[in-house]
Amino acid sequence: MLVATWNVNSIRTRLSQILDWMNQVNPDILCLQETKVMDDSFPVEPFEKLGYSVEVYGQKSYNGVAIISKIKAKNVKKGFYGITDPDQNIEIFLDQKRLISAEINGIKIINVYVPNGSSLQSNKFAYKIDWLSCLASFLDEQEKKGEIICLLGDFNVAPSNLDIHDPKKYEEGIMASEIERNALNNVLKGRLIDAFRIFEKNTGHWSWWDYRNNAYELNKGWRIDHIYISKELSSKLKSCVIDSSPRGNLRPSDHAPVMIDLNLNDINVDIFEDEENFFEI
Repeated sequence: MLVATWNVNSIRTRLSQILDWMNQVNPDILCLQETKVMDDSFPVEPFEKLGYSVEVYGQKSYNGVAIISKIKAKNVKKGFYGITDPDQNIEIFLDQKRLISAEINGIKIINVYVPNGSSLQSNKFAYKIDWLSCLASFLDEQEKKGEIICLLGDFNVAPSNLDIHDPKKYEEGIMASEIERNALNNVLKGRLIDAFRIFEKNTGHWSWWDYRNNAYELNKGWRIDHIYISKELSSKLKSCVIDSSPRGNLRPSDHAPVMIDLNLNDINVDIFEDEENFFEI
Protein backbone atom coordinates (compact mmCIF):
# COMPACT_ATOMS: atom_id res chain seq x y z
CA MET A 1 0.00 0.00 0.00
CA LEU A 2 1.50 3.29 -1.12
CA VAL A 3 0.77 6.17 1.28
CA ALA A 4 1.82 9.72 0.41
CA THR A 5 1.74 13.19 1.95
CA TRP A 6 2.04 16.48 0.09
CA ASN A 7 1.61 20.11 1.08
CA VAL A 8 0.22 21.38 -2.21
CA ASN A 9 -0.09 25.07 -1.25
CA SER A 10 -3.57 25.48 -2.84
CA ILE A 11 -5.51 22.58 -4.30
CA ARG A 12 -7.04 24.70 -7.04
CA THR A 13 -3.74 26.20 -8.17
CA ARG A 14 -1.97 22.86 -8.20
CA LEU A 15 -4.83 20.54 -9.25
CA SER A 16 -3.46 19.51 -12.66
CA GLN A 17 -0.02 18.85 -11.16
CA ILE A 18 -1.51 16.69 -8.43
CA LEU A 19 -3.57 14.66 -10.90
CA ASP A 20 -0.57 14.20 -13.20
CA TRP A 21 1.52 12.99 -10.28
CA MET A 22 -1.18 10.59 -9.12
CA ASN A 23 -1.47 9.12 -12.60
CA GLN A 24 2.27 8.53 -12.64
CA VAL A 25 2.73 7.21 -9.08
CA ASN A 26 -0.69 5.65 -8.40
CA PRO A 27 -0.79 6.09 -4.59
CA ASP A 28 -3.38 4.20 -2.58
CA ILE A 29 -3.69 7.08 -0.11
CA LEU A 30 -2.71 10.72 -0.63
CA CYS A 31 -2.88 13.16 2.28
CA LEU A 32 -2.84 16.83 1.33
CA GLN A 33 -2.13 19.95 3.38
CA GLU A 34 -2.73 23.65 2.70
CA THR A 35 -5.67 22.95 0.42
CA LYS A 36 -6.87 26.53 1.08
CA VAL A 37 -10.50 25.92 0.12
CA MET A 38 -13.86 25.47 1.82
CA ASP A 39 -15.21 21.92 1.85
CA ASP A 40 -18.02 22.61 -0.61
CA SER A 41 -15.54 24.11 -3.10
CA PHE A 42 -13.00 21.27 -3.00
CA PRO A 43 -12.61 19.75 -6.51
CA VAL A 44 -13.80 16.26 -5.58
CA GLU A 45 -14.90 15.06 -9.02
CA PRO A 46 -11.46 14.80 -10.71
CA PHE A 47 -10.27 12.48 -7.94
CA GLU A 48 -13.42 10.39 -8.03
CA LYS A 49 -12.91 9.93 -11.77
CA LEU A 50 -9.53 8.36 -10.92
CA GLY A 51 -11.24 5.95 -8.53
CA TYR A 52 -10.60 7.74 -5.22
CA SER A 53 -12.86 8.79 -2.38
CA VAL A 54 -12.23 12.20 -0.82
CA GLU A 55 -12.50 13.43 2.77
CA VAL A 56 -11.85 17.11 3.40
CA TYR A 57 -11.55 19.59 6.23
CA GLY A 58 -10.92 23.05 4.89
CA GLN A 59 -11.29 26.78 5.20
CA LYS A 60 -11.10 29.72 2.85
CA SER A 61 -7.63 30.81 1.71
CA TYR A 62 -5.69 29.18 4.56
CA ASN A 63 -4.76 25.78 5.99
CA GLY A 64 -7.00 22.84 5.05
CA VAL A 65 -6.30 19.09 4.94
CA ALA A 66 -7.66 16.19 2.90
CA ILE A 67 -7.43 12.41 2.69
CA ILE A 68 -7.79 10.98 -0.82
CA SER A 69 -7.97 7.18 -0.85
CA LYS A 70 -8.73 4.23 -3.13
CA ILE A 71 -9.92 2.39 -0.03
CA LYS A 72 -13.03 3.96 1.51
CA ALA A 73 -12.10 5.72 4.74
CA LYS A 74 -13.98 4.77 7.90
CA ASN A 75 -14.62 6.72 11.10
CA VAL A 76 -13.49 10.02 9.60
CA LYS A 77 -12.88 12.66 12.26
CA LYS A 78 -12.09 16.33 11.77
CA GLY A 79 -9.89 18.14 14.25
CA PHE A 80 -8.91 17.07 17.74
CA TYR A 81 -11.40 14.85 19.52
CA GLY A 82 -11.58 12.49 22.48
CA ILE A 83 -8.90 14.27 24.50
CA THR A 84 -9.35 13.67 28.23
CA ASP A 85 -6.38 15.76 29.40
CA PRO A 86 -7.95 18.67 31.37
CA ASP A 87 -4.99 20.89 30.51
CA GLN A 88 -5.88 20.87 26.83
CA ASN A 89 -8.36 23.46 25.60
CA ILE A 90 -9.14 22.22 22.11
CA GLU A 91 -11.67 24.99 21.50
CA ILE A 92 -8.85 27.42 20.76
CA PHE A 93 -7.96 25.34 17.69
CA LEU A 94 -11.47 25.32 16.18
CA ASP A 95 -10.90 28.04 13.60
CA GLN A 96 -7.86 26.55 11.90
CA LYS A 97 -8.49 23.35 9.94
CA ARG A 98 -5.27 21.41 10.42
CA LEU A 99 -6.06 17.78 11.27
CA ILE A 100 -8.17 15.04 9.73
CA SER A 101 -8.04 11.36 10.65
CA ALA A 102 -9.59 8.14 9.38
CA GLU A 103 -9.27 4.37 9.55
CA ILE A 104 -8.07 2.84 6.30
CA ASN A 105 -7.10 -0.80 5.85
CA GLY A 106 -6.54 -1.33 9.58
CA ILE A 107 -4.42 1.78 10.10
CA LYS A 108 -5.29 5.07 11.78
CA ILE A 109 -4.26 7.69 9.23
CA ILE A 110 -3.69 11.07 10.91
CA ASN A 111 -3.02 13.90 8.48
CA VAL A 112 -1.68 17.12 10.03
CA TYR A 113 -0.63 20.59 9.01
CA VAL A 114 1.36 21.90 11.97
CA PRO A 115 1.42 25.71 12.37
CA ASN A 116 4.59 27.38 11.12
CA GLY A 117 4.97 29.66 14.14
CA SER A 118 6.40 32.67 12.25
CA SER A 119 9.21 33.44 14.75
CA LEU A 120 10.18 32.42 18.26
CA GLN A 121 9.04 35.81 19.56
CA SER A 122 5.62 35.63 17.92
CA ASN A 123 2.26 34.77 19.46
CA LYS A 124 1.98 32.34 16.57
CA PHE A 125 4.93 30.44 18.00
CA ALA A 126 3.14 29.92 21.32
CA TYR A 127 0.13 28.70 19.32
CA LYS A 128 2.37 26.22 17.49
CA ILE A 129 3.78 24.75 20.70
CA ASP A 130 0.31 24.54 22.23
CA TRP A 131 -0.96 22.85 19.06
CA LEU A 132 1.82 20.25 19.21
CA SER A 133 1.04 19.66 22.89
CA CYS A 134 -2.59 19.02 21.97
CA LEU A 135 -1.44 16.66 19.21
CA ALA A 136 0.57 14.75 21.81
CA SER A 137 -2.54 14.36 23.97
CA PHE A 138 -4.51 13.29 20.90
CA LEU A 139 -1.91 10.59 20.19
CA ASP A 140 -2.07 9.51 23.83
CA GLU A 141 -5.75 8.73 23.35
CA GLN A 142 -5.08 6.73 20.20
CA GLU A 143 -2.37 4.79 22.02
CA LYS A 144 -4.78 3.89 24.83
CA LYS A 145 -7.04 2.27 22.24
CA GLY A 146 -4.16 0.30 20.72
CA GLU A 147 -4.40 2.00 17.34
CA ILE A 148 -1.85 1.22 14.64
CA ILE A 149 -0.92 4.71 13.49
CA CYS A 150 0.43 6.47 10.44
CA LEU A 151 0.94 10.14 11.37
CA LEU A 152 1.94 12.23 8.39
CA GLY A 153 1.94 15.72 6.96
CA ASP A 154 3.73 19.05 7.04
CA PHE A 155 5.21 19.37 10.54
CA ASN A 156 7.09 22.64 9.99
CA VAL A 157 9.89 21.21 12.14
CA ALA A 158 13.28 19.87 11.05
CA PRO A 159 13.88 17.03 13.53
CA SER A 160 17.66 17.44 13.52
CA ASN A 161 20.46 19.41 11.90
CA LEU A 162 20.69 16.68 9.27
CA ASP A 163 17.37 17.97 7.97
CA ILE A 164 18.56 21.51 7.12
CA HIS A 165 20.89 22.50 4.29
CA ASP A 166 22.72 25.03 6.50
CA PRO A 167 22.02 24.21 10.17
CA LYS A 168 24.45 26.78 11.57
CA LYS A 169 22.70 29.59 9.72
CA TYR A 170 19.29 28.62 11.13
CA GLU A 171 20.38 27.43 14.57
CA GLU A 172 17.65 28.09 17.15
CA GLY A 173 15.51 29.77 14.49
CA ILE A 174 11.97 28.90 13.51
CA MET A 175 11.49 25.23 12.52
CA ALA A 176 14.93 24.42 13.98
CA SER A 177 14.69 25.41 17.64
CA GLU A 178 15.17 23.05 20.55
CA ILE A 179 11.71 24.04 21.82
CA GLU A 180 10.05 22.83 18.60
CA ARG A 181 12.09 19.65 18.43
CA ASN A 182 11.25 18.81 22.02
CA ALA A 183 7.58 19.46 21.30
CA LEU A 184 7.73 17.11 18.30
CA ASN A 185 9.52 14.45 20.34
CA ASN A 186 6.77 14.77 22.95
CA VAL A 187 4.26 13.93 20.22
CA LEU A 188 6.24 10.88 19.11
CA LYS A 189 7.26 9.69 22.61
CA GLY A 190 9.28 6.90 21.02
CA ARG A 191 6.06 5.15 20.00
CA LEU A 192 6.25 6.37 16.40
CA ILE A 193 9.18 6.00 14.03
CA ASP A 194 10.39 8.41 11.36
CA ALA A 195 9.93 6.19 8.30
CA PHE A 196 12.46 8.10 6.20
CA ARG A 197 15.26 7.61 8.71
CA ILE A 198 14.83 3.85 8.69
CA PHE A 199 16.38 3.90 5.23
CA GLU A 200 18.42 7.10 5.02
CA LYS A 201 20.79 8.22 7.79
CA ASN A 202 22.54 11.05 5.97
CA THR A 203 21.81 14.70 5.28
CA GLY A 204 21.05 16.23 1.88
CA HIS A 205 17.42 15.12 1.54
CA TRP A 206 14.80 17.85 1.49
CA SER A 207 11.01 18.10 1.17
CA TRP A 208 10.68 21.91 1.16
CA TRP A 209 12.53 24.68 -0.66
CA ASP A 210 11.77 28.35 -0.14
CA TYR A 211 10.42 30.13 -3.23
CA ARG A 212 12.99 32.86 -2.65
CA ASN A 213 16.68 33.07 -3.56
CA ASN A 214 16.64 30.15 -6.03
CA ALA A 215 16.52 27.73 -3.12
CA TYR A 216 15.38 24.77 -5.23
CA GLU A 217 17.87 25.40 -8.03
CA LEU A 218 20.65 25.64 -5.44
CA ASN A 219 19.23 22.68 -3.48
CA LYS A 220 18.99 24.70 -0.28
CA GLY A 221 16.14 22.85 1.37
CA TRP A 222 14.70 21.48 4.58
CA ARG A 223 13.08 18.16 5.49
CA ILE A 224 9.92 19.20 7.31
CA ASP A 225 7.34 16.85 5.75
CA HIS A 226 7.30 13.54 7.58
CA ILE A 227 5.65 10.16 7.86
CA TYR A 228 5.71 8.56 11.30
CA ILE A 229 4.51 5.00 11.83
CA SER A 230 3.77 2.75 14.78
CA LYS A 231 6.55 0.31 15.60
CA GLU A 232 4.24 -2.54 14.58
CA LEU A 233 4.43 -1.27 11.00
CA SER A 234 8.22 -1.08 10.78
CA SER A 235 8.53 -4.68 9.60
CA LYS A 236 5.93 -3.94 6.89
CA LEU A 237 7.77 -0.91 5.55
CA LYS A 238 9.33 -1.50 2.14
CA SER A 239 10.48 2.05 1.36
CA CYS A 240 10.18 5.75 2.15
CA VAL A 241 11.13 8.30 -0.47
CA ILE A 242 10.88 12.02 -1.18
CA ASP A 243 9.87 12.71 -4.78
CA SER A 244 11.42 16.10 -5.47
CA SER A 245 10.49 16.15 -9.17
CA PRO A 246 7.19 18.08 -8.79
CA ARG A 247 9.13 20.95 -7.19
CA GLY A 248 10.67 21.54 -10.62
CA ASN A 249 7.27 22.15 -12.22
CA LEU A 250 6.11 25.52 -13.48
CA ARG A 251 4.33 27.27 -10.57
CA PRO A 252 4.97 24.38 -8.17
CA SER A 253 4.16 23.92 -4.54
CA ASP A 254 7.19 24.73 -2.42
CA HIS A 255 6.89 21.21 -0.93
CA ALA A 256 7.53 17.80 -2.47
CA PRO A 257 5.55 14.59 -1.90
CA VAL A 258 6.84 12.06 0.62
CA MET A 259 5.64 8.45 0.42
CA ILE A 260 5.96 5.07 2.05
CA ASP A 261 5.26 1.62 0.67
CA LEU A 262 3.77 -0.85 3.15
CA ASN A 263 3.27 -4.59 2.78
CA LEU A 264 0.01 -5.12 4.67
CA ASN A 265 -0.80 -8.70 3.74
CA ASP A 266 -1.07 -9.80 7.35
CA ILE A 267 -2.43 -6.64 9.01
CA ASN A 268 -5.67 -7.23 10.87
CA VAL A 269 -8.16 -4.83 9.29
CA ASP A 270 -10.72 -5.36 12.07
CA ILE A 271 -8.62 -4.00 14.93
CA PHE A 272 -10.69 -0.83 15.26
CA GLU A 273 -13.72 -0.67 17.46
CA ASP A 274 -16.56 1.80 17.00
CA GLU A 275 -15.87 5.09 18.72
CA GLU A 276 -18.66 6.88 20.54
CA ASN A 277 -19.08 10.02 22.59
CA PHE A 278 -15.98 11.73 21.23
CA PHE A 279 -15.86 15.48 20.87
CA GLU A 280 -15.54 16.08 17.15
CA ILE A 281 -14.61 19.39 15.60
